Amino acid sequence: MTAGVQTIIYPVKDIARAKALFSALLEVEPYADEPYYVGFKAAGQDIGLDPNGHAKGMTGPVPYWHVDDIRGRLAALVEAGAEVLQDAQDVGNGRLIAFVKDTDGNLVGLLQDPVA
Repeated sequence: MTAGVQTIIYPVKDIARAKALFSALLEVEPYADEPYYVGFKAAGQDIGLDPNGHAKGMTGPVPYWHVDDIRGRLAALVEAGAEVLQDAQDVGNGRLIAFVKDTDGNLVGLLQDPVA
């Protein structure tokens, strides 16, 4: 089951400047502020800044669809013609993320939170 897009991650080159920009835009301070990731929660959305995103193949913001079965959705996307750019990986506390490039070059992210 897909719960919709609730997370968008932006690849950034200068994490400090991007953090200042998104703090001004969203009018909130980050809930996560690490050298490898800065995350904001605003208006029901999770907005992330990834300074390693470009190196992983991110060419722009990636919308992350929240799913119950990341491996099943990933397999379905590959079967439909998508190319895996980042296989499912745990990014902390059991949260799994992955992203693919579709047949038109668009990036599609998947996110699975641990079962509570």
